[in-house]
Amino acid sequence: MTDDVVDRRRVNVLRDDPEAQALEASQSTESEIEAGDEEMPKMGLTRRRVLLFGLFVASALAFLYFVLPKLAGLQDTWDRVKTGAPGWLVIAGLLEVVSFGGYVVLFRTVFVRGYDRIGWSVSYQITMASLAATRLFASAGAGGVVLTAWALRRSGMGRRLVACRMIAFLVLLYGVFMACLVIFGVGLRTHLFGGSAPFGLTVIPAIFGASVIVIALAMAFVPADFERRLGRWASGSHKRVARVARAVATVPASFASGVRTAIKLVRERHWGVVGAVVWWGFDIGTLWASFHAFGGSGIPTFPVIVLGYFIGQLGNLLPLPGGIGGVDGGMIGAFIAFGVPGGLAVVAVLVYRGFSFWLPTIPGIVAYLQLRRTVARWKADQSLVL
Repeated sequence: MTDDVVDRRRVNVLRDDPEAQALEASQSTESEIEAGDEEMPKMGLTRRRVLLFGLFVASALAFLYFVLPKLAGLQDTWDRVKTGAPGWLVIAGLLEVVSFGGYVVLFRTVFVRGYDRIGWSVSYQITMASLAATRLFASAGAGGVVLTAWALRRSGMGRRLVACRMIAFLVLLYGVFMACLVIFGVGLRTHLFGGSAPFGLTVIPAIFGASVIVIALAMAFVPADFERRLGRWASGSHKRVARVARAVATVPASFASGVRTAIKLVRERHWGVVGAVVWWGFDIGTLWASFHAFGGSGIPTFPVIVLGYFIGQLGNLLPLPGGIGGVDGGMIGAFIAFGVPGGLAVVAVLVYRGFSFWLPTIPGIVAYLQLRRTVARWKADQSLVL
C-alpha cells in the first residue's frame, strides 16, 4: 500500500482524537505490508474439532438437563420445559436480538469514530463473527478479542490504536458488569432492593466489583508518555534491559490509554456508550422472560435476577467453550442460594442459555465467512494501489 493511501486513512482515524494522536506519535512506524500479511484467526472448524465440540456440548447439556435434576431431586424439571408459555419465549428471543444490536452500536462507537472504511455491514460481520469465536474458543471471550483485533488491523488501523480502543471497549462493557455487582449487591444487602440477600452473594461480589473499578480508574493516572519515560530511564542500561523495559512499558501504557479513551467517551456523552447497557440489560431481560415463561410464585425479584446473572457470568472465566457448564452451573447455583426453587432455576437458566448461546452462533459463523470475503476484498484493493 502506498504511503499516501496510508496517510489519508490515518488522518481520518486521528481527526479529533487526541488519545489516538498520542499513540501514533509514540509508536514506531509499522509495516502496512506486514499488517496485510497477518493470517486470519482460524475458527478451528476442522472435522475433529467439530466432533469434539459437539461431544462436549452434548455431554454438558445431557448432564444439565437430565443428571443435574435427578441429583437435585427435581424430577419434574423436564416436564416444565414442555409447558413454557410461548409468548414469554418469543419475548425472550426478541430481547436477545436487541442485546446483539447494543453490542454492534458499542463497537461502532469505540472503533469506528473518524474511520469510514468500516460501515454498518462490516461492523455486523466483525461483532457477530467475534461472538461466534467467543463460543468456539475458550477462556473469557479471548477468541472474539483476537478476531476483532485482527479484522481492525487488516482494515488499516494501527496496532497500538487497536489495542487502545480494544481496551476502551472492554472497559465500557465490563464497567457496566462491575457497577451492577456493586449497585445490586449493596442494594440487596441493605434492603434497598427486595429479595434474598445472603452475605456471600451480595457483599463479596460488590467488593470484587468495586476493587476492579478502582484499579481500572487508577490506571488512568499512568502518564501518557510513560513508555517514553521508562525507555529514556533504561536507555543508559544494557541494550537488552532497555529493550525489555520498553516492551514491559507498553502494557500499562496501552491499558491507561484505553481507560482514558473510555472515560472520554462517557464524559462527552456519546450516545453509543449506552450500547454496553443494552448488551447486558436486554440479555438479562432474556433471562427474566425465561423465568416468567416457566415460573409462578417462585419467580425471583428483578434485582436478584440481575445479581444471579452476573455471578453466573463469572463462569466464563473457566476454559470451557462458550462457558457451557460454567455459566449454567454458576447461575443455577446462585439462584438456588438466593432461595429460588431448584426446578425453576434449572429450567429458566437452561432456556435462557439456549437463546444466549445458540441464537448468535449460526449467524456468527455466516458473518465469519462474510468477513473473510470482506478482508479479501480489502487486500485486493491494496494490491491495486501497490
